[in-house]
Order: sequence, then C-alpha cells, then structure tokens
Amino acid sequence: MSHEAQQSHEDPANKYPKPPFPKKPQEVPGTESAMDPQADHGEQSYRGKGRLIGKAAIITGGDSGIGKAVAIAFAREGADVLISYLDDVEDRDAEDTIKYIEEAGRKGVQVKGDISSEKHCQKIIETAVKEFGKIDILVNNAAYQMSRDTLQDIPAWEWEKTFAVNIHSMFYLCKAAEPHMPPGSSIINTTSVNAYEPNPTLLPYAATKAAIQNFTANLSQILLEQGKGIRVNAVAPGPIWTPLIPSTIPDHEHFGENTPFERPGQPVEVAPAYVFLASEEANYISGATLPVTGGRITI
Repeated sequence: MSHEAQQSHEDPANKYPKPPFPKKPQEVPGTESAMDPQADHGEQSYRGKGRLIGKAAIITGGDSGIGKAVAIAFAREGADVLISYLDDVEDRDAEDTIKYIEEAGRKGVQVKGDISSEKHCQKIIETAVKEFGKIDILVNNAAYQMSRDTLQDIPAWEWEKTFAVNIHSMFYLCKAAEPHMPPGSSIINTTSVNAYEPNPTLLPYAATKAAIQNFTANLSQILLEQGKGIRVNAVAPGPIWTPLIPSTIPDHEHFGENTPFERPGQPVEVAPAYVFLASEEANYISGATLPVTGGRITI
C-alpha cells in the first residue's frame, strides 16, 4: 500500500498531537517558532491542483496560523498572494510565508500595519492593485481576542479594540476592494465555532464572530442583487492550534480537548475550505458558512 493510501485510511482524531501540551504562554500576538508542539501549515504536505491559476489574493493575518496555511495553499493552487500582518515581532513568520509563496512560483507581497485603521486597509488594497492589477480573492482572517473570567474584567478599550480589528477592518477592506474585484471574485471571512457555541471567557471575540456571520450573509445578498458577480462566504474554524492560542488562552495546554476529536485542528486542516470557497468549484455558493470544527456542532 502506498504512503498516500495509508494516510487516507488514518483515523483523523489521531493524525496530530493531542493535549495536554506543554504550558508555554507567549506575549500577544505570538510567534510560530515559540509554539510547542509546532503547528502544521501544509509546508510539506499541501499539494495544489491548479484551482486558482492566475488569481490574485489578499489574506489578512497571513504571517501565521490559518492565514499562513491559506497563503501556502493559495500559492500552490496558482495564486499570487499579498499577506498583511500587524507587528515587527511577526516579521520572521511573514517572511517565512513569503518564502513558501515564492517557492510555489507565485508573487508574494507583505504589508505590515494595523488593520483597525481605515487608511491602512486602503493601503493594503492599493498595494494589491499596484502589484497584481486586480483582486480576485479577499480573505478577512486576522483577529484579536483576550480571555476574561467575568464581565467586570473586560476593559472598555479591549471591547473596542476587538470590534475594531475583527469587524471594522472587514468593512474597510471589503469597501476598498470591491471596485477592484471582477465578476467571479470571492470574499471569504473567518468566523468561528464561537458564533454558534460562545465561550464564556471570550465575550467580545465571540460577539464579533457572530457579527461576521451576519455581515457575510448580508453582503452576499447585496453584491448579488447588484449584479457584481462577487461571492461572499465564511469559514467557521473550531479550536485551531495557532500563536493566538498560547498568547491569549491561559489553559492552552488543554486546548482542543472539547472536540469529539479530543484535539485542536491544525492550520493545514482548515486551508482547503478557503481554497474550495475561492475556487470555481464553489461557483453556486454564496452567503454560506463552512464549519471546520473537529466535530463540534454548528446548528
């Protein structure tokens, strides 16, 4: 039996490490190199099939985690990719993502800065248009969260920042990108299992993820009714092993135990959902959310 055949018959619950993990907290926003165990973004495993040849994509939070895995997958499917990310501490992760994009034979562009600023979001779009001439795919993926035990523990600035990063930026980017997106383009927003089953310690974050769900469905209708030919969908990840987790979840050594798989997902396990929604295979899908939750229920 071939290695590929053996892999296809492997129990998915046992394919990646299960908790408990070492307790190794990080400062926000976290980096890939400090994670234990290391995350899998498909660096060695993802094989493209030409689904996105000639496309130009933007991915926020593309330096690490889900965004990194999506960037690698998109490039190997044939797309040029611009990644945006926040801070100097993430430079190394961003450069690593660009390396994989370029190794796939595609153009990689990185833009650093705070997406809670409308001007910076406009800069991201302007850079993509300058570098690629168009925008075929916009992935609103970057997010902010913090864990708090009680309502009184949540400072007002944190509530405002969570909405600024997770919600305002999505509006700014969609508004700036839409005039440059030809028919057949795709917007994909990252919501969460928290939109369906909110974690009591993540009140602001969970609220934004529910708002993303509504925004996705509503914008889809608006753009289709206007005849723009732009599809808008969302992916709802469950617990995924990214730098966001050890930098914001105090008990991250048990992260993912609350799924039927008894483990968190790896970024590489989420990326194919974005590829599918961006591709012509999803041509008749808009306003939908694709759950990738490790079996956690989203109905």
